[in-house]
Amino acid sequence: MVRITLVAPAVNAALRQVRFDDAPPDAAGSRRAAAAAAALPHHDMAFTAPSERCRGTAAALGLDAAVTPELRDLDMGRWRGRSLDEVGQEAPEEVAAWLSDPAAAPHGGETLLELVERIGAWLDARREEPAPATPPAPARAARLLAVVEPAVVRAALVHALGLPAPTFWRLDVAPLTATELSGRAGRWNLRCGHPLADSAP
Repeated sequence: MVRITLVAPAVNAALRQVRFDDAPPDAAGSRRAAAAAAALPHHDMAFTAPSERCRGTAAALGLDAAVTPELRDLDMGRWRGRSLDEVGQEAPEEVAAWLSDPAAAPHGGETLLELVERIGAWLDARREEPAPATPPAPARAARLLAVVEPAVVRAALVHALGLPAPTFWRLDVAPLTATELSGRAGRWNLRCGHPLADSAP
């Protein structure tokens, strides 16, 4: 059995502006992450997506987290660095296709289906790894923690619960919330996202 806690990163300007961009958490976001560090669940290993936002959040949380390329954000292709409003004004048909068709990638990057497949493969590989044991005690559930972008959390939930891919767009993931997946016997169970305690400004 494995328990995987997915932590959404602290906020920054790109998140506030719905911009397809990467930057470290802003000062307020870093303070909130540092204040939330004591509320992190116990874990055997920590991972972080390679984005500056996730790596900065992991550092503010005090984590010694392994940078994991498989947990990277959705590749937005030529839309990278632009806001959803900007792209929507210039290419409304492309945005409509992207939001309605999980197999569409009008930006030239990664499709939603490809994201779900990639994150699902990482999750399932963790479920199949042997759990740690502390002799003479029996093996226990491996406890993993990963700081990942909101899109990765949503993709993980779509895969783990066998949801239709369009459900991705109906899942909200707030900054500095934790979502826990427990996997064994070929299935996943969900503990819905909750704010990390003590994440005061």
